[in-house]
Amino acid sequence: MHCCLIMIALPVVLTFDSMIFVVGIGFFSLCFLMTSLGGQFSMKRIGDSPFTIRTEVLGGMESRGVLRKISDMLEVILKRMDSLSKLDNTSTTDARRLDELSSAINRFQPAGLVEKIQAIAQNLSNMAIRMEQILQNSMVQGRAVRDGTSSQCEVPRDPRFSECPGKVDWMRARWTSDPCYAYYGVDGSDCSFLIYLSEVEWFCPPLAWRNQSSPPTQRPQQLPKPIKRQAAFRTNLSVLLDQVGTGKESLSFMKRRIRRLAQQWTTAANRLDVKLEQQWRDQKKILVHVGFLTEESGDVFSPKVLKGGPLGEMVQWADILTALHVLGHNLKISMSVKELQGFLGVPPGRGSCPLTGPLPFDLIYTDYHGLQQMKQHMGLSLKKHKCHIRVIDTFGTEPAYNHEEYATLHGYRTNWGYWNLNARQYMTMFPHTPDNSFMGFVSEELNETEKRSIQQNKVSNMAVVYGKEPSMWKLGKEGFLEILHRYMEVHGTVYYETQRPPEVPAFVKNHGLLPQHELQQLLRKAKLFIGFGFPYEGPAPLEAIANGCIFLQPKFNPPHSSLNHEFFRGKPTSREVFSQHPYAEQYIGRPHVMTVDFNNSLEFDSAIKEIMRTKVEPYLPYEYTCEGMLERVHAYIQHQDFCTPEPPFMAPNLTREGSTIGSRMIASLFVALPNSTALGWASNVSPPAAWPPLSSLRLLVSQEGQSCVEACQSAGFICEPAHFRFINNKEALLEVQCEVVDSEINHILPAFSVMRRECGLQREPLLFSCAGHSPKYRRLCPCRDFRHEQVALCRDCL
Repeated sequence: MHCCLIMIALPVVLTFDSMIFVVGIGFFSLCFLMTSLGGQFSMKRIGDSPFTIRTEVLGGMESRGVLRKISDMLEVILKRMDSLSKLDNTSTTDARRLDELSSAINRFQPAGLVEKIQAIAQNLSNMAIRMEQILQNSMVQGRAVRDGTSSQCEVPRDPRFSECPGKVDWMRARWTSDPCYAYYGVDGSDCSFLIYLSEVEWFCPPLAWRNQSSPPTQRPQQLPKPIKRQAAFRTNLSVLLDQVGTGKESLSFMKRRIRRLAQQWTTAANRLDVKLEQQWRDQKKILVHVGFLTEESGDVFSPKVLKGGPLGEMVQWADILTALHVLGHNLKISMSVKELQGFLGVPPGRGSCPLTGPLPFDLIYTDYHGLQQMKQHMGLSLKKHKCHIRVIDTFGTEPAYNHEEYATLHGYRTNWGYWNLNARQYMTMFPHTPDNSFMGFVSEELNETEKRSIQQNKVSNMAVVYGKEPSMWKLGKEGFLEILHRYMEVHGTVYYETQRPPEVPAFVKNHGLLPQHELQQLLRKAKLFIGFGFPYEGPAPLEAIANGCIFLQPKFNPPHSSLNHEFFRGKPTSREVFSQHPYAEQYIGRPHVMTVDFNNSLEFDSAIKEIMRTKVEPYLPYEYTCEGMLERVHAYIQHQDFCTPEPPFMAPNLTREGSTIGSRMIASLFVALPNSTALGWASNVSPPAAWPPLSSLRLLVSQEGQSCVEACQSAGFICEPAHFRFINNKEALLEVQCEVVDSEINHILPAFSVMRRECGLQREPLLFSCAGHSPKYRRLCPCRDFRHEQVALCRDCL
């Protein structure tokens, strides 16, 4: 309690809008009252109720008793009630309620017992709120009689606004449940309900007697289209650095990273500008709300930045901010709920009221914490505007977990999923979940001179361990570390304050937590970068490989997943992880990456010997360069549109190019591709507009129990969820002998059963899933090609 720090007597002013009650409570009595009640009685915060209660601290004497002053307060209330009862327009019901209040107050006896103060104070609050309602109702009714509008506020029975009567009834019962209603002028009268429901929301018809100079809130489809502006590449990052802000070590880390990579971003922007050949790029208004760094979410990351805590999320957010800025978009950055409310124009309250104007942004990038905060403060508006949202989601969200009703009914409900977004609105750190979009991050790119210097100065028997926290070195690591120590000098970068962590073996040369540039120098000398199996899928292995190290990681058998590993439990994915860094194993591989069984000492020993005699050059996949990330984010912003409804795809309406006028033939949509088991889109069939374009589509059939992720990868492709709607038809099943074709809601569809000769098509587009699989069904899989070292984009996607 802040008041307990002030050693003076304090009267308290309680303000209920137009009513002021003064209670001269002595300081020690007030402190005892507020603290002894254990938080059960507290002054409400602004925004908790339409009837604002606030405290003001004034100077005064210490001599007055608590109960006598509460009696004074009751007397003021009684006088106020007397004046209310004399109002001519007070209804019989209101008069009866005033009598009840008066009788209740008279029953209070100033008994001098502190334990009764809680009940008295609570009744004071309840009475004041009810009195304010009665007063406002009486005044509004009086105005209506004088102005002649009382008959004009009858609830309309208009078939075009069938929900209006029900909404008015709801407002009568619940309008005080959220301060936002009072913010928009609702005062408890039917007139105010109808004004709100016709001008802020649109459940009721406009009122003829209202001044229509301020038209009702327009529905989204009525709003004029904004003027398009062209985006231009930026190379000056000073404005961005100012926007990121200060005050947290996490923000300082992000700004240091932005500055360090500034020249690489500039070079990448110039290269991409040339590649795009001056093509028009729409400038978007973009809000970035970093929810996990807000105080409201707890922000457990900032205090650990200098203590070995995880940095991957901050690395990615710094790169996202830089990419959006460099691409030339109009960017706003929010690091608190207050900033979020201000940028969105959210009315004060609990989120029950909609935004009164159009969403001021084309895109909103946030995370799961930010999404929850937006739900809390945007309320009904979130559902209307959620197509603009992009969720940065490190480990991915599969469609079965994303669909709220389906997840609840079929056991996929977790604490993170169930938002009913298009699965491509989730954006991951690595391309491990094709149902989502791959956002990524960047690693520092070396020039040719730096690469030659690294190769000349490599120490063939030097290893650096991937593990900054002492807990990562606990039991189970001794065996393979002893083998490693027989061949190599082992270095660590484990955080400590005063004493060496006891978990780190004595033979390890521990450098402590290193700044980024010093860590990079250490990696440039080392031959081996070895992982302990945790953390999963971080940026450090890519940085080590880019600096000429070989990355050695453990193989997981059985694979880790939400079924058997605590880290993944509760995450909205069923993905199985077969190694510490699946991207490095799958997309980079040998000789830069070796994945072995650390529990097999012979296999581990053999791997160390092979690493010592293997020479590698520094390597960084294009998709993790600044240019690769700019290219990918540019394509998403210009082509991904989840707000415009996709028209249903009707195969029978397609005609063969060159067919006679008036005739209509159902063309075979798919044809066999040379040297492939996949089918492609027929060249003589006009493809509908789509992104990725249908020229990239490769139709495959999975094996039983195989997901489309696995089926496409095995053929050298990637699953493309945007193409499901083009294969979710009988045309794609022409080669399958189906006795029954049903349309159902199931995340493994479209699929078929060979034994039963049953075929199923998908009825819920949100459940199109690359990840789904079933031991009883073979799936129809929409695979696509992809650009070299840019798996997010097809060959024709730019």
